[in-house]
This record gives sequence, C-alpha cells and structure tokens, in this order.
Amino acid sequence: MKRVISMVVIVLASQWGHSVHADADAAVAIVVHPAASVSELSMTQLRKIFLAEKQFWQDNSRVTILVRAPGAVERELVLDRIYQMNEDEFRQYWIAKMFRAEVPSGPKIVFSANMALELVKVIKGSITFISATELTPDAKVIRIDGFLPGDEGYPLR
Repeated sequence: MKRVISMVVIVLASQWGHSVHADADAAVAIVVHPAASVSELSMTQLRKIFLAEKQFWQDNSRVTILVRAPGAVERELVLDRIYQMNEDEFRQYWIAKMFRAEVPSGPKIVFSANMALELVKVIKGSITFISATELTPDAKVIRIDGFLPGDEGYPLR
C-alpha cells in the first residue's frame, strides 16, 4: 500500500512540475528579530543558542527559540544538523532542562513558516528557522559560518 501511495505522489508531483525531493535539498535559513544586533553566527554559537546554553543576546534580551512542529522537513534538518538529536532525544532534552529549572520554558512551537516569520518579527530576541524558499524580503537572515542559505558551503542544507 505504501508503495502505491509513493508512486501516486511521484506521478502527481511530476504532472505538476515539482520535484518530490525539492524540499529535502532546500537550505534552512536562520531568521532573527529585526532589531537583533547579530548578523552572523558560527555553527557552534548557533548550537549553543538552540540548546539554550546561551540564553541572552549581547543586549541582554532573552533568546526566544521558535521551532517548527514535528513533521516539518526543516525541523528534521535542524534536529540533525544543529541539535544532533532525533525527535525523542529532543523532547527528553527539553523536559530535563525544564525539570532542572535551567530554562524558564522550552522552545515555542510554530506550525508554519508564515507563523514563524510573523512571530520572529514581534517577539524581541527571537530566533527561528524556515526553508530558504519561504523567505520574505523583510526577514533578517543571519550568516552561518560566513555563508547565507544560497551560498556554496552553507551548512544547513
């Protein structure tokens, strides 16, 4: 049954002119609040922020992490590349951090790229990730290890 469904998806995608694997190959952009003083981070710094090992920006505003809901392709890439965890490890990590009172709360869950973009604009200190294909011109995208999502060598693809 799964094989039949996969074949139907491939046929429909090819009829619409879309690649089935386009999302899997797309880069994930890191977006911050427009007033954030940061414009570039290393992967190590990014990992510390997303792990809540670094909870404040240089201006002393609290970092608010906005994370896509389970099932989003971008979330899977971020769990793999930034968190270096699977879904279960990610949940356990945040439960333990909150239980030990190391953080006031876990990441805020967002259900779409549009929601992530809207919330990152209004929550001071926020950081999120979305597919680079869903970026808007007003999004403040930061460089990772000196690269933007469209650059050769960008680490989040």
